[in-house]
Amino acid sequence: MSAIRSVIRGTGGYLPERIMTNDEMSEIVETSDQWIQERTGIRQRHIAADGELTSDLATQAARAILANAGIAAEEIDLLVLATTTPDKTFPATATAVQANIGMGQGAAFDVQAVCSGFLFALATADSMLKNGLFKNALVIGAETFTRILDWSDRGTCVLFGDGAGGVVITAESEADAGDRGILTHHIRTDGTKSELLHVDGGVSSTGTIGHVRMLGNQVFKHAVTNISSAINAVYDETGISSDNVDWFVPHQANQRILNGVAKKMKLDETKVISTVSQHGNTSAASIPLALHTAVSDGRIQPGHLVLSEAMGGGFSWGASLFRI
Repeated sequence: MSAIRSVIRGTGGYLPERIMTNDEMSEIVETSDQWIQERTGIRQRHIAADGELTSDLATQAARAILANAGIAAEEIDLLVLATTTPDKTFPATATAVQANIGMGQGAAFDVQAVCSGFLFALATADSMLKNGLFKNALVIGAETFTRILDWSDRGTCVLFGDGAGGVVITAESEADAGDRGILTHHIRTDGTKSELLHVDGGVSSTGTIGHVRMLGNQVFKHAVTNISSAINAVYDETGISSDNVDWFVPHQANQRILNGVAKKMKLDETKVISTVSQHGNTSAASIPLALHTAVSDGRIQPGHLVLSEAMGGGFSWGASLFRI
């Protein structure tokens, strides 16, 4: 029997209507458009409306993904949602999306790995499909990250935005998939560095939501090192090098990290997909939003080899390689 490969059938995304520019941000905290752009590359970010939940963003993205993939919700039997900002402590936000889109079968659950969440969710769904547990998986990253920001801390509040994005992956035999599909993942965590990027609240600790706290310079140093090691692990496993990669779709943390990783890995900067100027850092949503942008505008074409990476609080980090 031919081995199973998970093939990406469609992408999609959703961004809230409200846009907050850097100039508007400067009215909230001591900063400026120039200061933000020079340090992050961010020009604007989207903010969820009052009463707009993470599940609402994910539902809108899910409908777009399904439409682009040409698959009905009834055909989806697995939904994995990556989020740091769930609707409720329980049930999983994924179950709300399951109900909203009319997915009447299978399983739906959340994954929490902060900005690396989408890659962790993709690796989870990929493994389940390859083991024959499910056939069609909807993998989404969705965040209302602005709700855990301290709006007096310019080191964090200028960085983040809200949004949702994702993909549909389908289990196909390698004979049918050809060279398409997900080739490998490398995901890791290091809990000893959690104090460098964390939220200072939680259900069992403070009983509060808390706010994002970050030591930016130290996070930057670890980000470039950890992401590069994950990419090298992917290269070692597959025998592929930077020269073989058609597109690099990184987590949109900030432009400095994108540039730092691309430089260290000797990636052609013309191959780097960057949406950080328009979206800011949307945490688990940033990779699928960037992927969808590049698929929609025609840069990423069927047959292209795509490398993706991320790093988030915890620390969590990883890389994935797939052919569209």
